[in-house]
Amino acid sequence: MVKNVIFDFGGVLLDWDLRYLFAKLIDDPQELDWFLANVITKEWHFNADKGTALTEMVAARCSEFPDHTHLIEAYAARFNETIPGTIAGTPEIITELAARNVPLFGITNFGSEFFAGYRPAQPLFTHFQDIVVSGDEKLHKPEPAIYALAMRRFGIAPASAIFVDDNLANVESAREFGLNTHHFTAANSLRSELTRLGLLG
Repeated sequence: MVKNVIFDFGGVLLDWDLRYLFAKLIDDPQELDWFLANVITKEWHFNADKGTALTEMVAARCSEFPDHTHLIEAYAARFNETIPGTIAGTPEIITELAARNVPLFGITNFGSEFFAGYRPAQPLFTHFQDIVVSGDEKLHKPEPAIYALAMRRFGIAPASAIFVDDNLANVESAREFGLNTHHFTAANSLRSELTRLGLLG
């Protein structure tokens, strides 16, 4: 029986995109596209999720792109602006699950410094019993090791939990690990699945 719900955050709970910040700082659309494709890219940002120190990342990138130093420094200083809000419907699901005393957990690919700076801004995190942050552990999805660590930390069996993620590769690796999974596309389909499992009324 599924008793626990494990959430990914970006794309499930949090509306995250590097463009939200840099569209404020770069007026020209073509320049913005070039910057996000070559300087502050999602692939480069993933190094933070893997546990690379932010100061190390920023220093190296500023050396590589010295003309963009002010923008690279803004990435570090203003990261919370890449998360302007939440995904429609998910906060309500989390609140309802918490009210029904369903144990909630998180496994997130998130830079350590970034999560420490953002966590106080999201009161919904108080509903979670524990959160495994990739940048803290230097393990990341879709590596199975992060699920093994999470199960030990949470003290639960994979078969007792459903893992919710918007990234299909993460969903598939979690399923192979033994977790029940839900590939998140919208809150209404997640609500239907949790209702089917008896976790929501």
